Amino acid sequence: MQAHDFFLNLLIVLLTARIFAELATRLKAPSVIGELMAGVLLGPSLLGWIEPIEAIKLMAEIGIILLLFEVGLETDPKQLAKSGLKSIVVALAGFIVPFLLGFGAGYWLFDLSLLVSLFIGGTLTATSIGITARVLTDLKRHYAPEGQIILGAAILDDVMGVILLALLYEFSTGGGVTLANTGKVTMFVAAFFILAPVAAKLISTIIKNINTTTEIPGLIPTSIVSLVLFFAWLAHSMGAPELLGGFAAGLALSRRFFLPFGTALHADPPFAEHIETEMKPIINLFTPIFFVMVGLSLNLREIDWTSPFIWAFSLALMVAAIVGKLVGPWLIREPWPTRWIIGTAMVPRGEVGLIFAELGLEGGILNNEVYAGMVIVIAVTTVLSPFAMKWLYSRFNDRMLHSNSTLLKRSN
Repeated sequence: MQAHDFFLNLLIVLLTARIFAELATRLKAPSVIGELMAGVLLGPSLLGWIEPIEAIKLMAEIGIILLLFEVGLETDPKQLAKSGLKSIVVALAGFIVPFLLGFGAGYWLFDLSLLVSLFIGGTLTATSIGITARVLTDLKRHYAPEGQIILGAAILDDVMGVILLALLYEFSTGGGVTLANTGKVTMFVAAFFILAPVAAKLISTIIKNINTTTEIPGLIPTSIVSLVLFFAWLAHSMGAPELLGGFAAGLALSRRFFLPFGTALHADPPFAEHIETEMKPIINLFTPIFFVMVGLSLNLREIDWTSPFIWAFSLALMVAAIVGKLVGPWLIREPWPTRWIIGTAMVPRGEVGLIFAELGLEGGILNNEVYAGMVIVIAVTTVLSPFAMKWLYSRFNDRMLHSNSTLLKRSN
């Protein structure tokens, strides 16, 4: 693509995202819905004006990383630590149950092969932390107790999904999962989790000290964006699974750094507020590109809407996708409205589910009918979940606030 064509495409993406976000807000819907719809309109599903080229994908991934950084700035580390066990329970249940339901539906209900059924189950394990984090931020609930549980669980779900995807791809291309490749992926992710909080604390201290002495403006935006690029390269160079492509694997895993990085900066509220003020314009510029990209990645024209298999398969997977994510919250001790909200927040598959599905299609594992059915499930869960979350909060917000205050008094 020529430079002037790229500039025109980017202009259309940014303006359409803003217009649709404004319309969604005026209709009392989360702004992320408008940005998703902008992508569907501009992409192959409707107008076909914009293609999801690599340059836009890269800008989109930078956007979601910066969004998670902003969430980290506003996250209370103590509250996140308190929700740790609950997040683990929700994440494990939200990973295992959809995987088993999806695999069972494909293997026994529709008589698909073992590998295809494994890919179907793997796709249903995904949780789009980008969609979830944006809706919680729009509703100003990312700092609430249930918001911390959701964020922790979504991050763990996402990481487990990347590992599973790596193993399934090895299984499909290499004839089996080798111990060396399995260990390589697992050790990389484990090392990342161990080292990320330490690195976050060290880097945040260095940035803070330099910021007090420099006379040149722009240190903080330059530092943060440079870190985004550095961790993208580092994640890939340390052995991130190449199956997702260079930047996709690197950025997918490097996202995990920026939540602890934000919480490390949160320890100094005035400095955190200063950083948020300087980063806000950049975050607001890049983040909508990510949600438009999710819409661009959906091609609803590929679906044969007259096929009985498509409807039966999609319905079965839809039930598995929703029920599988709603189970986890009922295994933890929370008021029932909170459990419903946590489960609903884990439902959207978004970009993570699309990566699974597209990889399966490109690798010749999934045929067009199976792929189309999975795209329907990904699209519906991605678009409807923000509406469901907003409705649940509007209905149960007062009751949840009362329950949270009661639990706080008991803990004190």
